[in-house]
Amino acid sequence: MKSKKIALFGLLIALAFVLSYIESLIPVFIAIPGVKLGLTNLVVLIALINFGKKEALFINVIRIILVGLSFGNAYSLLYSLAGGILSFAAMSLLLRKKTFSTLGISVAGGVCHNIGQIVVASFVLETGALVYYLPVLMISGTIAGVLVGILCGEIVKRLPPLND
Repeated sequence: MKSKKIALFGLLIALAFVLSYIESLIPVFIAIPGVKLGLTNLVVLIALINFGKKEALFINVIRIILVGLSFGNAYSLLYSLAGGILSFAAMSLLLRKKTFSTLGISVAGGVCHNIGQIVVASFVLETGALVYYLPVLMISGTIAGVLVGILCGEIVKRLPPLND
């Protein structure tokens, strides 16, 4: 792997880490637990578009582990991994289709992230009642996905090619 690519990966992981920290400081929708802006998804989507699946998955998993170890606990790490992997899988599939916009891919990622977290939480807490919370999280995932998708589209347009 080229040193430029290693440096870019390091920068993207650091950016995702910082965005995650900033996001934890923003009291978004304080009355609705678990709702976030999904700013770190921006970095994953940019990596997916510019580098490819393997590289973006690497950046995503490393970011999740670092953030989980730094700011969370075993459960938050488990929830983040489930949401992050399902979100990544959805975005990868839609990006491969070439018929979805960055905005559409981002919305799918936001919604799937919340679905992954609800599924794991249902198993951990041994209750299916959490499914009733899913519509709230799907709406918030859609809104966050739209915002991240718009931002990602604008950033990708302005970035020089990263995968040289």
